Amino acid sequence: MAAHIRRRLRKGATTTAVAAAAVAALAASQAPAAPLAEGATGGDQQAAGGESGGPEDGAATGNSPYYTDLPPLVTPDRPGSSSNLPAATGSAEAGIPASVLAAYKQAERTVGTTDPACRLPWQLLAAIGKVESGQARGGQVDANGTTLSPILGPALNGQGFALIKDTDGGAYDSDAVHDRAVGPMQFIPSTWATWGQDANGDGRKDPNNIYDAALAAGRYLCAGGRNLAVAADLDRAVLSYNQSTEYLRTVRSWFAYYQRGTHEVPDGSGVLPTAPSTPTPSPTPTPSPTPGGTTSPTPSPSPSKPGGGGTKPSPSPSKPGDGSTSPTPTPTPPRPTPPPKPTPSPAETFGSLENAGTGPLTATAGGTFEERVSVRARNALGAPMAQLPVTFTITGTTGTLFDGGKKKVTVISKADGTATAPALKAGEKTGKFTVTATAGTNRPRTLTYEASVTARQADKIVRVGDKALVAAPGEKFADAVTVKATHKGIAAPGVAVTATMVKDSLGLIDNDKGPYFKDADGKPLRTLDLTTGADGLLQLPEIFADENPGTYKLRLTTEGGGSVVIELTVQAPEETAPEETETPEA
Repeated sequence: MAAHIRRRLRKGATTTAVAAAAVAALAASQAPAAPLAEGATGGDQQAAGGESGGPEDGAATGNSPYYTDLPPLVTPDRPGSSSNLPAATGSAEAGIPASVLAAYKQAERTVGTTDPACRLPWQLLAAIGKVESGQARGGQVDANGTTLSPILGPALNGQGFALIKDTDGGAYDSDAVHDRAVGPMQFIPSTWATWGQDANGDGRKDPNNIYDAALAAGRYLCAGGRNLAVAADLDRAVLSYNQSTEYLRTVRSWFAYYQRGTHEVPDGSGVLPTAPSTPTPSPTPTPSPTPGGTTSPTPSPSPSKPGGGGTKPSPSPSKPGDGSTSPTPTPTPPRPTPPPKPTPSPAETFGSLENAGTGPLTATAGGTFEERVSVRARNALGAPMAQLPVTFTITGTTGTLFDGGKKKVTVISKADGTATAPALKAGEKTGKFTVTATAGTNRPRTLTYEASVTARQADKIVRVGDKALVAAPGEKFADAVTVKATHKGIAAPGVAVTATMVKDSLGLIDNDKGPYFKDADGKPLRTLDLTTGADGLLQLPEIFADENPGTYKLRLTTEGGGSVVIELTVQAPEETAPEETETPEA
């Protein structure tokens, strides 16, 4: 029997019991089962027709077209063998692109934690992903699992497909008139709005991301308390995804095939399917009678078979009613097929990029990071890959640069596959930034490292000078206050210092009277944020006394734990007694 189904799969479905029997027969023959009666029910709901403003009876894909290729007759491995064979082994059809396979397995683990009773097998997600998008077009995804270009089904405009009017304003499918199935798992927008997931932790629920889409598909299949280890529940789950018994048979075939064994292949190298369930809609051809009284479309003219026995189709009149005929067109000679480009061996194919031991990336403003960003490149076989250009890029506003003053540098990987970026020089602005390592051209891989610049620190601050600081009520302190900050005994420039008038030495209680600074408008201010100069020195602004005499405290603290308390005294000047004048004797 033919290995591909090349006809439009009908929207009608059958009962789960009949579908299960058909699947059993299909598994034995590896050929398409006969279509079931049109109009029968299937899955969890009755198939519906006619116009709809939303998804057709809740099917995840809106019953959109899908690929009908069936697995090879030869299974990838014998029963009971490993389903994690090494890369570049086994049947090409059994290979699943690395990121796509990782997404399926991650979804199985996640659902196994949140809904263990469902018993979701990742091979079922793989089967649906194969049928819906050919495993994201053979694994055409970036390092984060997002398809390199959006995967969109045809407009569900009722012309050969279901009619589903727009539900998302074109947000997901770029179509504000009709809905389209979106992404590697082909969700229609209204279903994604309910079931969309953020599985890769980037803060977005993206139907074009294989990790997000695989987890959404897993949760959708498990809905309603299904146990996918039970055949009837599994059939209902698949039929809820696309209400077609032939869809169920195709998915079931791939499910059984992947259960027999599979292996990982590099992203972008998966086998692409060839047989869509529905061609691009075209005008309905004029029906012609067939035996039995039914009608079928008039076939396109084709040449007779070699050796005779075939007949050429009668030429059609060039104009209605004139009886003339047009000459048989001369076939265009086929263009020569260019020779295929040599496929690089797995050892020459870039496979992955991993962290090569980079530790926490932190430095104080203006300093040098002790850690350097280092990655290791591996080929498709998992071995270290040398001579691979790796580009490191800094993104952020801290002013941090690589040694040499650049924000982007390219390093060639060594024999052990490692590539290490130049040292990082922290900028003057505190905050976080990222360093991204990128390698590969056709299928680039990226690794992103978070880094931070912290404020300069001082573990000690002292007053310069020891002269008592005294002022009369309502007057200004005549002597300026100067302090010096150090870190490990070395002058600490650019360190933040907080000066606060307090009641106690620990600075637990702020003072609301006594000495004060002035703000720009001349109003009293009892807390200031200041910064030490190039030599670690800081001279405080003028300090004023109010009308309350007494002894007060000024506490200064630094980033890094340094602190000092300085006494300020407000007192009236001592009055001098007038000298007695002697009266001369008479």
